Amino acid sequence: MTELTGTKNLDNYGNAELPWSRPLDLLVRDTPTADLAFFLTTVRADGRPHTAAVGAVWQDDTLYFVSGPGTLKSRLISGNPHCAVGVRLEGVDLTLEGTATRVTDPADLERLAAVYRSGGWPATVADSAFTAPYSAPSAGPAPWHLYRLSLRRAVGVAGAEPYGATEWTFAQ
Repeated sequence: MTELTGTKNLDNYGNAELPWSRPLDLLVRDTPTADLAFFLTTVRADGRPHTAAVGAVWQDDTLYFVSGPGTLKSRLISGNPHCAVGVRLEGVDLTLEGTATRVTDPADLERLAAVYRSGGWPATVADSAFTAPYSAPSAGPAPWHLYRLSLRRAVGVAGAEPYGATEWTFAQ
């Protein structure tokens, strides 16, 4: 379980800090069924960022995402696992920062494939990865690797009442 270790109010307008439960409840409620766009930012060896969309789900207090092994984002993660994922939730823009680790445990893969299937993507497990009749056009052909984001920091900015901006830190 992700352990919250700190909260910092970033709001410059006098609003109270946001509780972590606000974006957490939205992640639990809306993935994998809501039409959410998740964007992964990785880092090239020369320090330049690379951002690309990923299929992501929040399950068991963890963000998981998929990426084809031949994509730039997967190649960058293999060299530097530090990354960030951004998503616009209902009333809250959220960024999640941490490190990505490839998931290869068969039981975890089967459990997460079932989560993706519940959201409409017919993922199955083969050779420590996902396969399906289709994925995003930029994902390349199957297989697709599953990654777990070990959350270190998150920032939420509320675009709906109650307003606010907050940074949350987590134990590693």
